[in-house]
Amino acid sequence: MPAPSTRADESHDPSLVATPARRHRALPALLAAPLACTAVALAGPPELQPRMSDPLAGLTALQLDRFLAGRNDYLHTFSVEEGLGPIFNKESCGNCHNNPIGGTGSQTVTRFGATDKKGKGFDPLAWAGGPLLQSQAIEIGCEEVVPAFATVTTFRVTNGMLGYGLVEAIPDADLLANELSPPAPFISGRAHIAPVLENPGETRVGRFGWKAQLATVLSFSGDASGNEVGITNRLLPHEQEANGPGGKGAVIPCDTVADPEDGPDGEGMDFIDRITDFQRFLAAPPQTPKSGMTGEAHFLAVGCGYCHTPSFVTADDPSLEDAIRNQAIRPYSDFLLHDMGINADFFPQGDAGEREMRTPPLWGLRVRDPLWHDGRFGGGTFEERVDLAIQAHGGFGSEAIQVVANFNALMPSEKTELYRFLDSLGRREFDADGDGDVLMADFLSFVDCLAGGTSDPDDPCAVHDLDGDGVIDLSDFAGFVVAWDGAFTDCNENGILDLADIVYGTSVDADGDWIPDECQAAPCPGDLTGSGDVGLGDLLQLLANWGPCPGCPADLDESDEVDFNDLLLLLTYWGPCP
Repeated sequence: MPAPSTRADESHDPSLVATPARRHRALPALLAAPLACTAVALAGPPELQPRMSDPLAGLTALQLDRFLAGRNDYLHTFSVEEGLGPIFNKESCGNCHNNPIGGTGSQTVTRFGATDKKGKGFDPLAWAGGPLLQSQAIEIGCEEVVPAFATVTTFRVTNGMLGYGLVEAIPDADLLANELSPPAPFISGRAHIAPVLENPGETRVGRFGWKAQLATVLSFSGDASGNEVGITNRLLPHEQEANGPGGKGAVIPCDTVADPEDGPDGEGMDFIDRITDFQRFLAAPPQTPKSGMTGEAHFLAVGCGYCHTPSFVTADDPSLEDAIRNQAIRPYSDFLLHDMGINADFFPQGDAGEREMRTPPLWGLRVRDPLWHDGRFGGGTFEERVDLAIQAHGGFGSEAIQVVANFNALMPSEKTELYRFLDSLGRREFDADGDGDVLMADFLSFVDCLAGGTSDPDDPCAVHDLDGDGVIDLSDFAGFVVAWDGAFTDCNENGILDLADIVYGTSVDADGDWIPDECQAAPCPGDLTGSGDVGLGDLLQLLANWGPCPGCPADLDESDEVDFNDLLLLLTYWGPCP
């Protein structure tokens, strides 16, 4: 197996990728394999994990149409005439949930409230425009501000909705099981029983939002549309008033569109139903490799899995779509509330206390920047952000103090393995350089790993082991071709990607430029300047190389010397190239 230093490593360092020439030199031995391997490879690769922001695998054509229609609405920028505001935070859903579309974001919103001085608890200041500050308004005089009498403020960074149709389908009983039987004596996760906005009087275990304050995707859609965009709907039919009725900037005089502003389109679908389709049908983030990393063993051994529960199985409910029903998922969250001590947001919401925060799912973690509920850990390297977030779990009063102590007791090499596991959460198959796409650098990495042949889950080459059998071979490469994000170049028009022709041995690439030789024009002897003809410039070039010149292009007779014989040959080629 090639030395690790020749491969794309798990820490996003493209400098560790081997050179094209080195990889290409390894290819001839690979192509000695019998052509039967090609037939196996082309028979059909194992199914790739969807990319982040892709639809769930297994959707019907109708469901995929609903996903795409919902995506269009999710990205739609509302105008004032359509009902935007009058107070709002963003003009579209995708403006905040943009890493990727439907995922997390770096934007924060402000929440404010007050602690009652008489000891009567927390006041969300709904009468004064709280608890959410809408930071923008459609015109001067409608603006909202944090009132001077607010004593509690906090920031919240944008959550993601990837895979959340699957999360919605986790049975309540499975989430409650972790509350009823805590995984450790010092863990006290608690379910937030939240109202189902679309069915007044119904409650479910909450699972969406930093306080698990919402239980369904449709509830999330209605809540966010009304509060963040100012689009009133059947779940939130009334406008938010800036700083309360009659207060500074009361929005009623600014509101020129009748409520609710969301209503059925030409197909009878409301906006909140469209975006719910998009969010319910979003695939879960990929995880590569899917299992077996030593870092995950450390993750579980120190106790991270007590709250970041690795896996669930969605309900086997006939009313659910097949793509959602009875699916094994790995969100790495119990979706319960936990006491985070001094590093909580100190902002009660619903039944969630001031120090309680929902366990955020870790799938897709590798692309998140910033981290923590208020986005306090941003920038730097992935390892730096993750380490800061881990240490924050150990603040005074947190349930996770012992877990952080266990983590800090790991050897540096073990911590590195744990970071690499976390970096697998959101990585695409074949994305060796970790930049989110599968292009030439990833191809070169694959060829290098193909030369090595075998891989284990901790090896950087595991990103190419699509079928997880520990062997990097042509059957994996068939999957690489499917994952390829570059242009589909087929210069010989045989229906196969040119790079695949070279790897499978159906085309020769003697010069190592990764272009099939049959697709390149035959060289014009004597055209030393590449001008398309043989003339004075080529004669001068030949004379400039007169004498011993092994491998020199001017050595037309390949005698290792440019001499009179080469001059005669040049003259025979004189004129336009054929």
